[in-house]
Parts: sequence; structure tokens; C-alpha cells
Amino acid sequence: MKGKFKLVLLLLILQISSCGKKEVSINSEVINLENNWQLTSSENINEANGRQISTLEYRTENWNNAVVPGTVMGSLVADSVIIDPYFGLNLKKIDREQFKKSWWYRNEFEIKNYIKEQHVNLRFNGINYRANLWLNGKKVANKEDFAGAFRIFSFDISKYVKPGKNVLAIELFPPDDGEYTIGFVDWNPIPPDRNMGIFREVYLEINNGVKLRSPFVASKVDIESKSDAELLIQTIVENNTDKTVEGILKADFELGNIEKEITLKPHSKNNISFTSSEFDLLKVSKIKLWWPNGMGEPNLYDLNIEFRENNKILDVVTSKYGIREVESYLNDKGNRGFKINGEFVLIRGGGWVDDLLLQDTQESIQSQIEYVKQMNLNTIRLEGIWGKDKTIYDLCDQNGILIMAGWSCQWEWQEYLLKETHEKYGGATNSEDVKLLTEYMKDQVIWLRNHPSIFVWMLGSDKLPAPNLEKNYIDIFNEYDNLRPYVTSAGGVGSESNVVAEATLISDISGPTGMKMLGPYAYTPPVYWYKDTTHGGAYGFNTETCPGPNVPPLSSLKKMIPEDKLWPQSKEDWEYHAGRNAFSTLDRYNKAIEKRYGKPESIEEYAFKAQIMNYELMRPMFEAFRVNAPESTGLIQWMLNSSWPETYWQLYDSYLQPNGAYYATKKANNPLHAVYRYGFDDIYLINERLDSIDNLKMEIKVFDKSSDIIYESIWNGSIEKSKSKFILKLPKGLSKNELYFLDLSLLNDQGEKIESNFYWLSAKRDILDYSAGKKLEWEYYTPTKQYADFTAVNNMELAHIDLSTELKQGEVNELTVKLKNTSDKIAFFIYLDLIDMNGESVLPINWSDNYISILSKDSVNLSARWKSDKTDYKVIIRGVNVETIEKTLK
Repeated sequence: MKGKFKLVLLLLILQISSCGKKEVSINSEVINLENNWQLTSSENINEANGRQISTLEYRTENWNNAVVPGTVMGSLVADSVIIDPYFGLNLKKIDREQFKKSWWYRNEFEIKNYIKEQHVNLRFNGINYRANLWLNGKKVANKEDFAGAFRIFSFDISKYVKPGKNVLAIELFPPDDGEYTIGFVDWNPIPPDRNMGIFREVYLEINNGVKLRSPFVASKVDIESKSDAELLIQTIVENNTDKTVEGILKADFELGNIEKEITLKPHSKNNISFTSSEFDLLKVSKIKLWWPNGMGEPNLYDLNIEFRENNKILDVVTSKYGIREVESYLNDKGNRGFKINGEFVLIRGGGWVDDLLLQDTQESIQSQIEYVKQMNLNTIRLEGIWGKDKTIYDLCDQNGILIMAGWSCQWEWQEYLLKETHEKYGGATNSEDVKLLTEYMKDQVIWLRNHPSIFVWMLGSDKLPAPNLEKNYIDIFNEYDNLRPYVTSAGGVGSESNVVAEATLISDISGPTGMKMLGPYAYTPPVYWYKDTTHGGAYGFNTETCPGPNVPPLSSLKKMIPEDKLWPQSKEDWEYHAGRNAFSTLDRYNKAIEKRYGKPESIEEYAFKAQIMNYELMRPMFEAFRVNAPESTGLIQWMLNSSWPETYWQLYDSYLQPNGAYYATKKANNPLHAVYRYGFDDIYLINERLDSIDNLKMEIKVFDKSSDIIYESIWNGSIEKSKSKFILKLPKGLSKNELYFLDLSLLNDQGEKIESNFYWLSAKRDILDYSAGKKLEWEYYTPTKQYADFTAVNNMELAHIDLSTELKQGEVNELTVKLKNTSDKIAFFIYLDLIDMNGESVLPINWSDNYISILSKDSVNLSARWKSDKTDYKVIIRGVNVETIEKTLK
């Protein structure tokens, strides 16, 4: 039905096998009100009010089209009222005053097959921030009660709705200072409308008075056999009628069918459970477990729950579930770790951020989760918004990507919340705020609890929940989700040093968090991750950290910054597309490029050298945590992606263009991986698979800057599962020159190369001034005393590359590329770009590898996969010491 997408079509006639061959009808329907929305500022309404606006007679010729779910500003951009706020300084120039007033949303919708005796509810999964609600000339709710960004509201509109056309009008108000809104912190500019809008779905729910919600399966796994488990099934059952209802609640969980008789009191809401003590069928065997990416398959089962009264099906809900068990523990050093299905998992991920105007689509989110999987990561951390629908959760379930879901630090600091905050407990300390955040958590847990990808609830970011609030949270978990761990804060370990927090983060109720949030957040050289043992180095669970900015490739820079501002860099334009506060500058990053790689003379040179440094700095961060596991238990790169075009904290940008750090992350997290430890000059081998590997061979070669071998060694052996293993220490004084190279190649028992890892190293080492950080306002990075010197790469002799390609086109296109280095020189840092005939990079795209170096006389096979209906492309190959190659593909 155009304009009224039916999420669940349930006006069906089912045949059942019984003595009388009775017909069983399903009498419920859910309609997603995702189309036909309009909006306008209250400035344009004159004397009209909600009673008038919510009638068919009201005229809306001058209103704008609205996008729901979304934001007011996002709708104005989509309707071409605001032009490209992501380019240059356009966002900065937008009038913010227009968003300090209320805005009106309006929707005309039609209900068919509606019986007057049925119940109709109007469900809002998220508004920002408060609203007056009108339907067909009647006021349904006022802004005092209809408020709160993470509340989920369901209004009984049975007495207001009618068959045929109906009119809904919503006067929406922006969040006031001090209110607990969705949003961003220092990652990007604040949207001028502060993300006001109907930012999650709106549903019509039509039924006979009984409604099922939030189907949920929890599991306890036999961690020895990994083939048996005990299940708990729950669902919320609402009786919205004036009478007591008796009926049968049935659960089909693919592995079996169970049912029980239940009695529902009038106007009641019940969390009904099926337990393994009641039903032996919930003790399941020969199961397929749900595993995170890299540990196994994320197996899912179907769940179908229905409620019958007098052989009539009143409602049905369907879902997917995964069987897995999460264990949280503190090790002997007080650091928190996690196990999945009894196996240690090193949490490796990035901080997720929603689009600035909440314009993410199913396609864009899917592409990003594929990127996460391609980078061999297993986790994303959510803060601030948690998505505008369940798309990201469903995709993480399907792809084995773990989710840390938690509240944002914007509620914990006065400069973001815009009211006074407590040094230990943030903003929510009074009874009114505690009540609101309790309702927030309850609604979100019930909404999301069935997703196996969510492995922990994070109750705070930089601070703790107040004790009375934490007690409320615990009560919610005990009632609705008592098998999933929670952690009170993303900070904790080392908080007594006040690097980020203002107070020591130990809960009076649950004790220490076991998490650490000690930075760094700005430029950090490779050696830091191995040598630091008190702040952000490779021990414990670092919930947010990074080696600094990640300037995107040239193609993205040209899309976000005006041509005349690119070079020389316009400080205003470039800094506006950086972070905020201490992160509104690239000075530290640019200085490091100049010191390490030489001063760039053009934007082309700058952008390419940025990718070299992005790669060099990102790889050792992940490698160090992997080498040190299980003493190191988790790492969240701050951040994974970007809400808008910027130069900071991203593995790929808002155009979905990967930068050098993306491929460094992909390389560093290969399940079987050879590693060089900076600061120790030794080699390790990592096996993160759940089985041991025999008959391995590692070739270790060191080259001088002229590509001549100055050291080589071969190791043969095996490695156990989930193991980090020392291989050898490199000799001292390998190179008296500033620049040398290290290649680590792994071969299987057939002599086939299964992994290679290539480093560029400097005899002049990075030296950090660890004491200088204490002089900063807060220790978000450690200043550098001496920089490594890689400037010799600018004078490397040319290497010669032969290129051959094969293109297979279809629903998913696949390009195979073979690169052969025919010279006696190392071909250093080669980048492959696929462009269309308009000169635009093809995005999103999944390269098997990129930013690679090729040894003399060696060859590399790469592949790229992407979706597009175009037929003509060009592959471009650039490198530090290779001539640019362009080849047209047809």
C-alpha cells in the first residue's frame, strides 16, 4: 500500500488442523507512518493551532516535505531549503535562531479495514525533544508529558481515529539547556537545530486490545560442549481493554514449540516468561552458537510468538535471536575482560557516530558494517544517539559485530549539558532527572534486548550514574535482561589521576568498572602503545583512544573544502572540519608530517603523506593490544566513522572513503598475523583463531633504503589457538641510515604466502616526553621530544610496476588486479583507486588490501568488490616511488 508500508501484514485467514477444521483469524496490524509528512516553522502558522492544523480542511501548500524518521534540519536539506551544509563553512552560516522556536509536523494517513471496536495506538520510538500532539481536531498529549529523547511513547487514539482519512499534527519543541537530548560532543559541530525532530519511527498499531512487544530469548550456554544451552523466552503482553483476558501464549523458537495459559488483567502490561524449569524443550542440544566476527559464524534462529483468545489469534510478533553467553570478569590487575561462549574475546572496535542530520540509510549503514567486518574488527561502541531505527542492530546481529550501547558524556559535563554537573555523577543527581533516565533505560532495554550483538550496557561514559540511579538500572536489568553484563562507566582504571574524570570512578554499589579512559586522543607515534604502562598503552580495556586525526584522501578533501581554501590550508575552513575544543586544530598532526616525512609543497603531496602517516600510526595501536592479550582486554578506536566531512578520528569518512588508517586496521587485525614490536625490536606471531596452526613458516627480511637486504631469518613452527607468541629479537644496529624496511611474510605448509606485513622504520627513534603531559590542562596526548625521520622516502629510486586486471560485472562487481614489481627496488606505499568516468572514486568499495608495498621481483594479487550499475571504470595506481598508472576498464 503506497504511503502506508505495512511492517507486519496480519489480516490473514489461517487454516488449522482440528476436529472442526476451524478458521483462525489474526486481528492485528502495524503500519509504519514513514511517508506523507510535512513540516513548517511555527513562525509560519499565524493564529492557527493544533485543532485546526489536524483537520482535512487545513491548507499546507507552503509547507515543506519532511523526512521521518529524521530531523527538522535534515528535512530542510532534503527539500533543498538549505543547500549542502557539509561543504566549506556553509553549516556555520546557517541561522540558528529559526530552530529555537517550535516546528509543526503534519501527516494525513488513511486507515482501511478498520472496525470501530478495535483498539488503535500511536507509537513514537523517539522524538527530540517535546511535543503537543493532535489528531483529527482533538488534543491527544501535551508537551509536559510527551517529552524525552530516549522515551518510547504509545498513545491510545481509539476514540480519536476514524475509518478513512485522518490528520495528525505535532508541535515539536527543541531541547532546552540542561535537558537530556541526543547529540554529539567534541566530534563535530553542533547541528544548528540540535537534532530536533521525530528521529525514530512512528507506528499505528491496530488490534483487538491485546498487543505483544519485545520478544526476547536469553541463553545459558554449556561452555564445555558448546552444543547445549538453556533458553529463557520472554515477551511483553499488554491488555488495553477494560476486561480480563484469558488465552494461550505460544512461542515457536525454531528448535521447538511451547505454550502456556495466561490471564491478563484490564489495562495491564506483563513481562511473561517461558523458563527451562517449566519446559524441557528449552534445554536445547546440537545448537549453532552466535559468534563475534573472527571467532565463528553469527548463527541466528527464528522466533514467532502469538497470543490466542478463543481460538482467535489477537497478535503475533516475529524476530531473530542468537544463542550466546557473555561473561564479564576482572583480571588479577583489576582490568575488565569479556568472554563469549566461554572463550576470551579481545574487544577491537571503533566509536560509531550517526550522520550529523540523521540521514543514514539502510544502504549506508550496511556498507559501514561491511567495512567494520572487512577491517577484522568485532565491535562498535554507541554513544549519543543509538541510531534512528533497528537497522544497525539487525546488521550487527547478522554480521557478528558486537555492540557496546551506552549513554553519552554530553550528559556528564556542564559545557555540553548546559547546567551544573557533579564531579563524579554528571548531570542526573536530582530525583526528576533520575526518574527520567530510569525511564530512558527501561524503554531502550525493552526495545533492544533481543539483539545478541549487544554484549554490554554502558551506564556512563566519563562518569558514573548516581547510586540511586544505578539501583534503578539494576532493577530494570533484573526484570528485563538479567543475563547481559553492565558496566557503570567507560572510565575507571586510572581515574584517580584525573586524566579525564574529575573523581575516582568506583561505584558504591558495583565497585570498580575495570575500564580505562586515559587517552590519548591526539598525535601519538607507534612506540607509545608498547611502552606506556600507566595511561593509554596496551593493557586493560581502553574504551576510547586513538593516535590522532585521520586526514582523508584528496578526493574527499576536494568534496568538503573549497578549492581555493585547500592549499595553502585555510585555517578557518580546515579547523571547522576538524574536531572541537582541544581538537579544533591540525597543528600537532601537520608538524608530525613535516618532521617525519618532509614539508609538503602541494595539497596532493600533503594528502598522500597524510595517508602514509595515518597507516603508520594506526597499525601499531591495534597490534600492541593484540600482542599483549589477554593482559590487554579491549580497544575502541576513537572513532570509527564521522558524522560529517572532517579530518579527525575516522577510519573512513562520511563519503565512505577509507583512509590509510582503515587498511592499517585491516592489516593489524588479521586473525593470523606477524608483528614487529616498536620499542623492543622483536617479532611476535598472533593466532586469534579458535584452532591451533601447524607447519608455519615466517620469512623475516630487513632492507636498507636502497632496497638491499641487510638481515634475513626464517622461523618454522606452530602456534596454539588464541595465542600471542614471541618469535625472535632483531639484531641491534641494523641500519645506520635514517630509513630501513622490515618485511614479515607468513607461508603455509604448501609454501603459499598467506600474510605479509611491511614496516618502514627509522634509526632515529621517536622519543616521548611523558612528564610534559602533566603540564597540559588534561593529558589527552603525550608530547614528542624527537621525531622519527622518514624523509628519505622522498628520494627513493623508482620501482617499475606491471599491471594486469580482470573485471567481472554483475549485481556485485569484482575487479582482480595483479601488480608485478619488475625492478630491483621496493615499490613503496602503493594506493589503488577505482574511479568512474566522471572522475569520482567508486564508493563504497571493499578492497582486499590497499596502501601496499611490493618487494623487488615480487607480485601481489588484489581484488575489489562494489555495487554499481555503471559499466566503465578506470583504475589508478599511485605510489611514493612509482609512476602513476591509469587503466580504463570495460
